[in-house]
Amino acid sequence: MKFWLLFVSSLLTFNVFATAQFTKVKGITVEYQMAGSGEHTILLEAGGSAGLSDWDPIFNTLTQHARVIRYSRIGNGGSQKITKNYSSEEYAEEAHLLLAALKIKKPVVLIAHSYGAYIARRFAATYPTQVSALMLIEPASEHDVDIMRQINLAQAEKEIAQVKLDDQANGLSNQYLDFWSKRPLPDYPQIPDIPVTVIASIKHYPEPALLFFTDKARELWGKLHTDWANDFPQGKAVLTDKSYHYPQNDEPEMVVSEIRALLARIKL
Repeated sequence: MKFWLLFVSSLLTFNVFATAQFTKVKGITVEYQMAGSGEHTILLEAGGSAGLSDWDPIFNTLTQHARVIRYSRIGNGGSQKITKNYSSEEYAEEAHLLLAALKIKKPVVLIAHSYGAYIARRFAATYPTQVSALMLIEPASEHDVDIMRQINLAQAEKEIAQVKLDDQANGLSNQYLDFWSKRPLPDYPQIPDIPVTVIASIKHYPEPALLFFTDKARELWGKLHTDWANDFPQGKAVLTDKSYHYPQNDEPEMVVSEIRALLARIKL
């Protein structure tokens, strides 16, 4: 769980020089971009209520190393606006259908940010033959609330209750439903034995607004994702103290370097 309201001001605006394309998924218009070439195809899964602009800082660079697809999930970005509470299972199915619509037949390298990690984990477990490698960047986790409760149960329950109300009031009920209703998400070995990298921030917050951003929580957050990645035979954890929730914004060179390293680990 990421407490989205603290990060919404950090969302990037759409790159005016980019050319969006559109296709249909279940009869609904979906915005996407596909560029670059190479032996690998990368699918970028955005976070929260973000559209394809979540990847502006690294998209063009990645296209020098692979064919890259980024898109806005239905209801986000320039995709068709609809009113519906989605689950990660439904989003994963729509990502699968998007690849079919774009005639992508080979397995993709799935790179996901924040809430997109929920979808990526569902996708990798549901369509294991369609994923050759997986990267989760600052991934939302079903265990985020457990970190808060471990530090101070009474305070955590108050903060969690308020975050629920704030998310619903601001139209973020899709994340809310997954965070508090879907436990647990797929792990290894439900997700196949593929190269996996997790990038997680342990950067100090000078004035943490919630238990989740305290130094103790950052320590537990780093351990959570290190342990998760290490459960995979080909897992790798990368902890950064130089960026908060958007490493692709604050450390684009590092993120691109880790993506290139992930590509090199794929067995063709």
